[in-house]
Amino acid sequence: MAFLRSMTKIPCHSFYYVPKPSSFSSSPPALSGDALVSAAVSILKHHRSKSRWSNLRSLLTATKDKRLTASQFSEIAVQLRNNAHLAMRFFHFTVDYSLSSHSLYSYATVIHILARSRLKLQAQNLIKSAMSRFPEAQQQVTATPVAILEALIITYRTCASAPFVFDLLVRACLESKKIDIAVEIYAILKSKNVYLRTRTCNFLIESVAKSRGCSAGYNLYREIFYLDVDDVVRNRSSAKGVCPTANTLNVVMIGFYREGLVDKVEEMWQEFASVGCVPNIYSFNVLMAAYCDDGRMKDAMRVWEEMDNRGLNHDAVAYNTVIGGFCGIGEVGRAEEIYREMVMKGVESTCITFEHLINGYCKMGDFDSVTMLYKDMCRKNFCPGSSTVNVIIKSLCDKNKISAASEFYRIAVKKHDVVLEKENYENLMRGLCQEGKIEEALKLQVEMVGKGFRPNLVELEPN
Repeated sequence: MAFLRSMTKIPCHSFYYVPKPSSFSSSPPALSGDALVSAAVSILKHHRSKSRWSNLRSLLTATKDKRLTASQFSEIAVQLRNNAHLAMRFFHFTVDYSLSSHSLYSYATVIHILARSRLKLQAQNLIKSAMSRFPEAQQQVTATPVAILEALIITYRTCASAPFVFDLLVRACLESKKIDIAVEIYAILKSKNVYLRTRTCNFLIESVAKSRGCSAGYNLYREIFYLDVDDVVRNRSSAKGVCPTANTLNVVMIGFYREGLVDKVEEMWQEFASVGCVPNIYSFNVLMAAYCDDGRMKDAMRVWEEMDNRGLNHDAVAYNTVIGGFCGIGEVGRAEEIYREMVMKGVESTCITFEHLINGYCKMGDFDSVTMLYKDMCRKNFCPGSSTVNVIIKSLCDKNKISAASEFYRIAVKKHDVVLEKENYENLMRGLCQEGKIEEALKLQVEMVGKGFRPNLVELEPN
């Protein structure tokens, strides 16, 4: 592959071992050099598992240094590349018994062997291990931002690896919260015409959007997929088959949605047609959520109807989104209609469904409906969040239903281990004091202090 030939031109630091084809040739038997490698390979390949490791340990301890060099380990591992599980056990054996002076190169060899055998999780975990074991290498940024990248490049052809090994490296960086390094690795690979898979690109964009903001994620999205200023793919073939998918656009949309930029969410929705992608259910749900949060229920229901027109079934997320939207603007009756449709269509309600309806009825002051919904939640073994319990208590206190609020709180604490907000502690204490129930108010104050809140002694003065 042309790109691999160009990649090997990157300068190699002194701590890397550069393999030579001759190093894999056989030599007369002896406990040093190539003979040691051959003897170790023979034991690993031909001895039974019960005697393999003891014989190998005896072989190595009989040598002058009593351990393999990193290059010797790599030569052995390469000859085991068609048996990735054995190569991995060999690696762990040398680590557990300190039988090899491992380097980034020897780690990279095993990573390639695992990758070419599609043992992706094991390969990715080993990349993380290498990055933590050789942290000083990550600071040598004169040649490459992460030395493990150079090690993987150098060993790629010798190990007959697979291109997605670089995806594993980027994903390992992202999962380790090394986002800046992941972006820099992406840039180096791109300069060498090595293209990450779309799923990895999506993960990279999502991570950048979360750490640097949605605009940074959007700019990276445009850079990765070669988009020009008119939101059109300049040349899809130039991306070597790496093209945006619906999930790519969803990642960018959700970034804008989290920051409340509804207009940008709408722009990304228009971009589905520009880049030739078909929105999926998640795409519709994000757009509806943006409209619902903005109180634009007419637009949300337009999207809802478009889902029907495209033959997409509304899932629980879609129902909850619209129910929450109507409750948010005080149209609880419409929310109930959507909820009844949800039940009729056989879509399972969730805890969020009930929490939306409870919040809506609390705003209306309909505590009979709140009580009924709360009991339904309990029957379905749903656990309301502290925010919902606090909404109910605040609403009851606002209506001067102190006894009901106090009783509800005692039940909720026993059943759901909720945390009361300071404002509600004060609401309850104030109400209890007004009813002359000072002892109960004092108990709440003690509980309030135990939760780390600073008490307001004025609340305990009876009227």
